[in-house]
Amino acid sequence: MLASRWPLSAFLRGRMKLFRSLAALLTLSMFAFLGEPAAESDQVAGQGRGRGSGRGVRTRKAVLAWADTRNGIAQHDSVSHALAVIERLGYESGAYDTYIRTDSSVVSKQPTMTSGQPASGGPSLSNVDAIFFLGHRDVELTAQQKADLLSFVKDEGKGFVAAHTAVTAFESWPEFGELLGARYDGHPWNTAYGSVITEDPAFPATKHFPAVFNFTDEFYQAREYSRDKIRVLLRLDVSKMPANPEVHRTDGDFPLAWARTYGKGRVFYSSLGHASSTWDDPSVYRMYFEALQWSLGMSDGDATPRPLK
Repeated sequence: MLASRWPLSAFLRGRMKLFRSLAALLTLSMFAFLGEPAAESDQVAGQGRGRGSGRGVRTRKAVLAWADTRNGIAQHDSVSHALAVIERLGYESGAYDTYIRTDSSVVSKQPTMTSGQPASGGPSLSNVDAIFFLGHRDVELTAQQKADLLSFVKDEGKGFVAAHTAVTAFESWPEFGELLGARYDGHPWNTAYGSVITEDPAFPATKHFPAVFNFTDEFYQAREYSRDKIRVLLRLDVSKMPANPEVHRTDGDFPLAWARTYGKGRVFYSSLGHASSTWDDPSVYRMYFEALQWSLGMSDGDATPRPLK
């Protein structure tokens, strides 16, 4: 359209073609790495990949990507990019549709507008199938919203996938810690180079990782967690980390990713994802993509708790 009205030089047209080709190659390489999505997601109502029907009828699973960061301490620049990656993974693969929201009012069976009137359309806990959560610290939710969120996972069997700062969230709400499986206890090694052990090479979200691999991130320390309640998938090899007075654990057990069932629902958490560039790492975005599919019931994975090997 622009070329017909505003003639471009041959040089500029060549550059535009090059950029389009590179974009196509990047998309193909991303999903060649991920593998083909499930057939039922690939061709829904004859539409192929991309959004739903466009006729007001959703034909695929829906994910609410929720990241209310109003009370974030040390705001993470990666949040925006992380949400965009999650949305793109679902869009390009056709596995799910994504609603990105930073307004916690939608975390309800019956969301309301700022006026208090019922919200008109949009996502809610009544019409999504899983949540991807990347929030910070305490954000105000009503007692009814808290009950709705717990019921969404525990009673309705919906998915809950959380990343990095999510473990810092809702510290004044004990039940959220029970849902997630642990609490935040600082980061002794802030943006450090460490050795990560893959404890479960069979789980969908971690089967692509080698048995041991090196990684640079902001490694979180967990508290209020028990291996009797979660299945640890990745852990930091602290024996290879420098001594640090902020280390509170005496057992050397530093989980970096785990899965669990919460009532009927499936819950996954990983602390990986501090920097924006981390979300461009194929091993990281594949982990979260596979975790979302597992939480949605689109793949099988054993979340039975087991002790430290």
